[in-house]
Amino acid sequence: MTTGQTGQERTTGTLYLVPTPLDFGIRNSTEPDAGLSGVVGWLPHETVSVASRLTHWISENAKSTRAFLKRVAIDAPLALPLQEQWIVELPRQAHKKGDHVASPELEQQARALLAPALQGHDMGLVSEAGMPAVADPGSSVVRAAHALDIPVTPLVGPVSLMLALAASGLNGQQFAFAGYLPQDGEQRSRRLQELESMSQRTGQTQILIETPYRNAAVLKALMQHLRPQTRLAVSLGLGLPQQVTRSETVRQWRERPEPAAGLPMDLPAIFLFGAN
Repeated sequence: MTTGQTGQERTTGTLYLVPTPLDFGIRNSTEPDAGLSGVVGWLPHETVSVASRLTHWISENAKSTRAFLKRVAIDAPLALPLQEQWIVELPRQAHKKGDHVASPELEQQARALLAPALQGHDMGLVSEAGMPAVADPGSSVVRAAHALDIPVTPLVGPVSLMLALAASGLNGQQFAFAGYLPQDGEQRSRRLQELESMSQRTGQTQILIETPYRNAAVLKALMQHLRPQTRLAVSLGLGLPQQVTRSETVRQWRERPEPAAGLPMDLPAIFLFGAN
């Protein structure tokens, strides 16, 4: 149960959007457990402090949430032992297909997940890496919280799209997240032409993501279909010691004998392009 600015007790808890380090799923399993203060892109003390006192979680993946809480506990004692934490996963539909488009079924499921908040418990919404509900599932829970008059508080932490945009040298005043490209070659080519045309007209930076095993194919498609004067930036492994961002014109990319040389293409990537 929380207390508002007026000093009156609220009967509902708060939904905290808890960001996690961007190294999840990438750290070598043989490494010893490490707290969050030593991670590139580490979390601020206040974020770790709030996470440590939460006992109710809505998660993209329960296993990764437990791993996150183990690391939180190194820097700040947990309010309850890990095995006593209430952790529930988002519905399969939200996990696999996203929940950014509202549907009656998703909204009903999201409201059910928030039952502890209606009983006065503060809750955390967490994804596997970065900020929940940004290029990750969770927006249905946020919508449901607003509909139920549950306060929503985002905590400070890494958001890979913004980190990549800042490092790209591209337009940070106008930008759009375009998600994943079509896998079909012809459809992918048309989509890239549409996005590039929009970027050339408006100056808007276009941001894409892909699963690591398709990184090389996406980079090849971008180099093949974008105009030579378009600026193309790739950020790889954000949140890891070996993170790297390369930003240059498509012509410069093409002039390299091996465009991907020196880039850790097997790591999570953000692709950005726009007017140079």
